[in-house]
Amino acid sequence: MKYKLVKLDQFSGSKASVYGVWFDGLQVTSFDSFLLENKNEYLSELKDIISRLKSIGRATGAREQFFKVNEGVPGDGVCALYDNPDKKLRLYCIRYGSLIVIVGSGGPKEVQKLQQNDKLKDENYFLRKLSHKITEKLRDGRIRFSADKMDFEGKLGFNDEDYE
Repeated sequence: MKYKLVKLDQFSGSKASVYGVWFDGLQVTSFDSFLLENKNEYLSELKDIISRLKSIGRATGAREQFFKVNEGVPGDGVCALYDNPDKKLRLYCIRYGSLIVIVGSGGPKEVQKLQQNDKLKDENYFLRKLSHKITEKLRDGRIRFSADKMDFEGKLGFNDEDYE
């Protein structure tokens, strides 16, 4: 599977950059898929998520209190965008400080633990794997942070076949 990080200009701003994961075969980002999958049942929650992402990019930055951290393994940055306890959707992300967020996907949180829901588990584990790949590329210089630390630069494409 081939995919790449793409900056989502509609959410990015002077306080933070928001990235998505573009899948070559699907011709959409994982966040686009998340929106399409949930628009019929959870439209008001999606509007809230979109508003919060715009606020993160343009007004506040990706403050830790906006995220439920430690949704992956220690140090991988995988988190979930916080919402009200009565809300039903969970959106998984990877957070790089307060300046960069990669939005993934997620779904309805109908269970206590993500391992009890295959969709949430798959989305979470994909971001864990992506975080590991980004870390590898950062270490060997294929990806780097821009001078202002607001963007990724370099080889932002991934091919799972390269890692098998």
